[in-house]
Parts: sequence; C-alpha cells; structure tokens
Amino acid sequence: MKPNKATFDDPYVKKFDAYMVGERNVSESTRSNYLVDVAQLVTSRFGFEAEGPFDWAEIQDLDVRKFLITLSKNGAEATTVARKLAAVRTFFRFLRREGAIVRNPTMYLRSPKQAKKLPRILSIEETESFLQQPLKDFAAGMLSQHAAIRDTALFESLYSTGCRISELIALKWGEIDFARGTAIVKGKGSKERLVVFGREAVRALTALRKVVERKREELANDDAVIFLTDTLKPIYARYVERQMKRYLARAMLPTDLSPHKLRHSFATHLLDAGADLRSVQEMLGHASLNTTQIYTHVSIEKLRDEYSKFHPRA
Repeated sequence: MKPNKATFDDPYVKKFDAYMVGERNVSESTRSNYLVDVAQLVTSRFGFEAEGPFDWAEIQDLDVRKFLITLSKNGAEATTVARKLAAVRTFFRFLRREGAIVRNPTMYLRSPKQAKKLPRILSIEETESFLQQPLKDFAAGMLSQHAAIRDTALFESLYSTGCRISELIALKWGEIDFARGTAIVKGKGSKERLVVFGREAVRALTALRKVVERKREELANDDAVIFLTDTLKPIYARYVERQMKRYLARAMLPTDLSPHKLRHSFATHLLDAGADLRSVQEMLGHASLNTTQIYTHVSIEKLRDEYSKFHPRA
C-alpha cells in the first residue's frame, strides 16, 4: 500500500516525528518505518491523493481494522502487520497526549498471532569456514590487504561480541580497551553495555589498525572510526551485508544469511557450551530474558534432531 505523501507535512505528524527523535530516541529505521506506517493508514482511510492537515479524530476502530485486514490480504506477514499496528498505536497515543483526539481507536485492537520462528544460525564449523574466507580471498589475489584484514576484523568482532551491525560500525579506536579486550557499546535506546572481544578478534583489530595507519596515520587515531570502506569512508550496514554474501558464496554456505545471524550464532554457541542465560542476556543487551530464551529453543531443536537421527526408538 502506497503511503500518502501529504501525511509527512501534517502538523501533528511533524510533532510526532520530533517526539520520536527527542523523547523516544528511536533509531532512524524505526522513525522512518513508523512515519510510513501512519501514511499508509491515511491512504487506507482518506485516499492516496488526500491533502492534509487531517482530522485524526475521524479515524475509528473499524478504519484501523480495515487497514490491517487489507495489509494481510495483500500478503503482509503477521510480523509486519503487528509492527504497523504498533506504529499507529504509538501515534494515536501521542495524539491523545497532545489533546488532538479524545479516544484512541487502537486501544482494543490486538496484534495478530505470530508463529515463533527459530533463528537460522551457522554451526561452529560453518562459522570457522566463513571467518577464514577474507584471508583466503586475499591469498588468491581477489582482495586488497586492507579489505581482507578489515573484513576479517569486522566479522570476527561481530561473532566475538554478539553486537548488532549498527553498534559495531559506530565504534572508534579509542573506545576499545585492547589490554582487556573489551568495549562499551551503545545499543537500542542509547543503553550502554560491556562487550568482550575474543583473542582472534583482538588480533585482527590490531592488524587492521596497523594497515590503516600505513594508509593515513590520522585514520588510526583514538577518535577515528574503525571500519572504513575501500575509499576510506565510514562503513555502512548495506556494505557489510554485501561483503558477507560474497564470502558465504565463496565458502559454499547459504547466501541468504545476514550479518545479524552472527549475533544469533554467538548466543546459541555460548548457550550450547553451557553459558548462563542471564550472562548471555547481558552480552546481547536484551531488556527481557524472554527475548534471549529463543536461543535455548534453538539448542533444544538441535538436540531433537540428533535424537531423531541416532536413537533406535526415536
């Protein structure tokens, strides 16, 4: 469903945008998604070409319900519909706070039930194969030294720390304590947490700093961003995703895996080895233990598979 473009110029939508940034401190992707979701609701209720400002009090429960049903009929997954409901619910709560509406039309609407999906992860052997690929490509003359060492350090660090891409690519050299192998990263909602870099990650980062320093000394200063593109610009998430797909393909591994799967693999491998669930929760920066517990289900599914393969009465 196309978003109504006039929505973005509506006075209350502009205030909502400022509220998300100033008070809620949401990520740029969440902010953008929420604004588009509200604009799609406007298309559903008032039309794609309707002009603002809009009378938000006109939108009733049935209008929001119709919007969600249309999304489902058009093939949107339950997770997408639930997220869009969360977006418009947040918007109407804001309007209620601002006195723009008397009643919140989303108050009694429930999110669609979602089937729990276990995250796809790399096995320890697959992870090893993937992490070795950048240096193999360099040895084969397919990569520059900087690219190979950078990508080795990048993916070793993602797997070693369990960081989200956004958390890792924002790090600067001075923010890593190389002696202890730790860093403080800023996660969702600007919450800070301690992450640990393993021996291989520290070794790769040390090698990267030397390579970068030889290119341009100031790029290895404490206040410089660690991960740079081949043109020495700060790296970005899409760039990391593309690099990962290339290495997965060359390592003969599934190419539909994203860098976030290294975070899933990090958590699952720790729990499989006997790590405490609450410790893993802290390392991942999860607000709720329930979020972390999905990785215990991954381990259970793995055990079930092994049981089915080898137990004579399975």
